[in-house]
Amino acid sequence: MSDISHIQQAAAYVSKQYEANEPIDIMVQDFVPRTVEDAYTVQASVLELLHTSRGPVGGYKIASTNPASRQRTGVSGPCASGIFQRQIYHSPATFNPGDYHQFCIECEVGARLAADLPASGAPYTRSRVVDAIEWLATAFELIDRREAASGSGAYAPDIKSISTLANAGAVLGAPVTDWHGIDLAAARGTMTINGELVSEGPGSNVMGHPLEALAWLANLKAEQGRELKAGMLILTGTLTNLMPLSSGDTATVAIEGLGEASLKLS
Repeated sequence: MSDISHIQQAAAYVSKQYEANEPIDIMVQDFVPRTVEDAYTVQASVLELLHTSRGPVGGYKIASTNPASRQRTGVSGPCASGIFQRQIYHSPATFNPGDYHQFCIECEVGARLAADLPASGAPYTRSRVVDAIEWLATAFELIDRREAASGSGAYAPDIKSISTLANAGAVLGAPVTDWHGIDLAAARGTMTINGELVSEGPGSNVMGHPLEALAWLANLKAEQGRELKAGMLILTGTLTNLMPLSSGDTATVAIEGLGEASLKLS
């Protein structure tokens, strides 16, 4: 794609559909992004266009960090998307399912940054991002699944995932500042819906260790000439399966050493 006018058309289309709460069929448009790099450029433009109505970006989510999620989506590797600040909630939280197409949840380690991770500091490793973390928390990632055409091409799932802003926010449990002694790779995450355990998995599901995902994101942003800023929330990737919720459902996610978070649909 690379044509700036096509990027602008794609960003305008995604923004319009997002605001109208309509399916985002970008993959069948003439201006569909042709590369992963262009998809990220479209995403950045969309976040800017939505700033007036949705507010600033408060952080990022990392998706497709484990083989199960990549098998489900067809995405080739990890990818990231912005989270609007006003869509970061605290447990317990209640949501109206009528505001979403299909409300889904994942269990993740959320990390709030105490310091910038500038592009000039790349390449980052897990050990190097540790000192930039203010606290960790058990978190829900909220996902609004909008059924849309998949498109074709080797990287079509990646492009679709990056371009369409499926993230609908986060719900955070209590912050944990004294987390350094927790074996995050071994820590198990669980998800219960209406009191029934529906999914569980270890932190190693997230690129081997949740903070490997944070380092990956810092390096991705550096490649894009951007940086992660102090105060941002990073959702590092799901320990469990993605699960849909319906009206009246209650859900709890918990991670060993990091506590739990809960929500319900009205």
